[in-house]
Amino acid sequence: MSWRVITYRLPSEPSRHRVAVWRELRRLGAVGLQQGTWAVPAGEGFDEGFDHVLSAIADAGGQPVVLVVADDDVSVSQLESLFTEQREAEWVEFLGDCDKYEAELKDEVAKGKLTLAELDEEEQSLDRLRRWFRTIRARDLFGAVSGPAAEQRLKECADGLERFAELVYEARENP
Repeated sequence: MSWRVITYRLPSEPSRHRVAVWRELRRLGAVGLQQGTWAVPAGEGFDEGFDHVLSAIADAGGQPVVLVVADDDVSVSQLESLFTEQREAEWVEFLGDCDKYEAELKDEVAKGKLTLAELDEEEQSLDRLRRWFRTIRARDLFGAVSGPAAEQRLKECADGLERFAELVYEARENP
């Protein structure tokens, strides 16, 4: 796998341009090497986002410099390691949100808040977790350690929602 290292200069004002570029790089899953210098894998799933980054820099009147790190370069293993560490951090945060989601379900049951409105809200929260899972999984090229645990936790969250839905419908049938 090859990598692209991008470094860029942007005008200091307005700051929204720097924030827009930063957000695009974060959305892409790029690895920050230092201020204004990022590494991004080349290939499907990253090329389109990288083009968005270049466009955002150009639209802001900035100047990007893109360097390609070849497959046989020693730096590739360092970049893969940094990239995987970043994905691991995302998985850990995801797992924490799964814990919060399940705690929320338990709390609603304990409060007796078994309404259709609450069920809709919890379904939306699970959909958000599913989207986030797909986003991280698409970027987890090298298999961060917590990826399989995250997949299992997402299934457990879905099972928890099913149990919650059963309780809501039971409460509606037997008021």
